[in-house]
Amino acid sequence: MKLIKRVISIVLLLLTCLYLILILGREFLIVNEKPKKVDAIIVLSGGPGRLEKAVELFKGGYAEYMMLSNSNVQGTSVQEAVEMGIPKNRIITEDYATSTYTNALYTKEEMEKNNLKSAIVVSSDFHMRRSKLVFQRLYKDTGIELTYIASPYLERTWLTEKSEREIVFREWTKLIGYWLHMYKFTEE
Repeated sequence: MKLIKRVISIVLLLLTCLYLILILGREFLIVNEKPKKVDAIIVLSGGPGRLEKAVELFKGGYAEYMMLSNSNVQGTSVQEAVEMGIPKNRIITEDYATSTYTNALYTKEEMEKNNLKSAIVVSSDFHMRRSKLVFQRLYKDTGIELTYIASPYLERTWLTEKSEREIVFREWTKLIGYWLHMYKFTEE
């Protein structure tokens, strides 16, 4: 009887956690701070709207430079940034990132190389919690101040859209992996 009660308790706990992830999961993933003047805007590759949000911030006078992480892919290329009005001499490129972890690793190297002390990190809304987690870990003790600005991606109706639910669940899986430092096994 005790075993049955224990199993039922565990199942109820898991169902409650699943329910909370469904209801609060999307909102928890989003980190969107108030923009402030910085040295550079770091644009992470991998999703639509990120470069557009960074251009908006740049044109709003929030930074002198724009850093394109993984600048050799569509969506974060120098050509696209220039076409959107960013002066080529204000663009810093980073061409090697393949993940959120390497985005942080290689942009940190570029920030230090260019003697930049502050940046806005721009990524998709659902990607911001994990981005902030890994950037805080890798930028720790550098003295570089970071602000996190989300590019809207997920709709408010995400619970009814299967593709967006899948994005949220995938992101939660990756976030848990990053919390557990699993990226160190695949990226280093």
